[in-house]
Amino acid sequence: MLRKYELAYIADPDLDEEALGSLEERVKSWIDAAQGKTLNVDRWGKRKLAYPIRKRSEGYYFIFETEMPPQAGMAIERDLELSEQVLRYLLTLKES
Repeated sequence: MLRKYELAYIADPDLDEEALGSLEERVKSWIDAAQGKTLNVDRWGKRKLAYPIRKRSEGYYFIFETEMPPQAGMAIERDLELSEQVLRYLLTLKES
């Protein structure tokens, strides 16, 4: 059974458009590998952070709407944690 999730992450502000696109495609491939599917991707662009993260005061915000099996979240979070291009992430279950 697939559940709806929202994945938000903040990417390093020093990345160029090509690197941001590559990171977005990599996140989509992680979701696909976990037997999930990406419903929508919302790019918010570069925004000022409320507080510095890894000495950065800005970051690129991405919001993914996905459907994944419940156990897929741990694998996605592990991949995001290991990516040096991701400053912060949050995976939340969307109420239906």
